Amino acid sequence: MISIVRDSLNESRNSVESLLGEEHQLLLIEQAGALLAECFASGSRVFSCGNGGSLCDAMHFAEECSGRFRLNRPALPATAIADASHLSCTANDFGWDQVFSRYLEAHGSSGDVLLAISTSGASPNVLAAARTAREKGLKIIALTGKLGSALGKLSDIHIATPAGKFSDHVQELHIIIIHLLVQLVERRLYPGLYK
Repeated sequence: MISIVRDSLNESRNSVESLLGEEHQLLLIEQAGALLAECFASGSRVFSCGNGGSLCDAMHFAEECSGRFRLNRPALPATAIADASHLSCTANDFGWDQVFSRYLEAHGSSGDVLLAISTSGASPNVLAAARTAREKGLKIIALTGKLGSALGKLSDIHIATPAGKFSDHVQELHIIIIHLLVQLVERRLYPGLYK
């Protein structure tokens, strides 16, 4: 069984090395960090969404912004679309495909940003959220595991991680990128924080 542990860790390492070798994706991560920092600096909000593990990643991103990442600094207005009462009410009345878009219809404004997370880039409810975001004037950062995905085509910045055929390694890269995005925001907005 130790070989399974070693093989899986090697797969994770290979995924990170693949991402490091994709200069264009690294530039997109930098651009996404700049867009998020501009959003927060202007007094606008960031919303995040996803399904399953991607919803957990969306929540993790939001709490790193509104709570704390590495060091103390002012709270940043980020919200994961994860309220159980909203999700269950909307799913019951309108269908699961509308749970994120309905929230953005109520709370999103021009100048806000949507961080839309989908390993496949094809989740119907995340796609619906991106369409509503576009209609309301939000910028969209897509975090997926597939180049050329439907979600990527709806986004302003599409970060696609090169992690192979299984979503677990895609999600491992996603959480690394989420931590990078928060750090990039902090370094832009609070340059003295890391001195």
